[in-house]
Amino acid sequence: MNIKITNFYYLIAGVLAILFAITHAWNGQSTVLPTLNIEVISLSTQTIFTYVWHIITAENLVFGIAFIFMSFQTDQSKIRFTAWLIVTILIVRLMVILGVTAVLDVVGLKDTLIDSIAIVIYVVLIILGTRMKKKQL
Repeated sequence: MNIKITNFYYLIAGVLAILFAITHAWNGQSTVLPTLNIEVISLSTQTIFTYVWHIITAENLVFGIAFIFMSFQTDQSKIRFTAWLIVTILIVRLMVILGVTAVLDVVGLKDTLIDSIAIVIYVVLIILGTRMKKKQL
């Protein structure tokens, strides 16, 4: 059995997504979530914020695993829809991040720069992967 990487863009996107999942979980547990342990925020609000934070972590992990598997598929046309669906989710995620930040704390938009750049690079890699033709594989 000969397993060969047929789409390096998807492989890189998958590895990046897994790294994003790890850093997102780590950042949440070490920096963001501990700030919620103050008396003014109810336990139910802390719980909701924590699981919403980790939903993104889990999504990144699932996307990463999916793209790694997709990077080995010989017929890329069969998985192209999945790649575009994930691109759509990522673009909507970015729009929500930027939109909510702009409405609630326009000055905080500068704090979204690194996340925004990471999402754009991630999306570009995926789109490049969707454009690969059979002869390139």
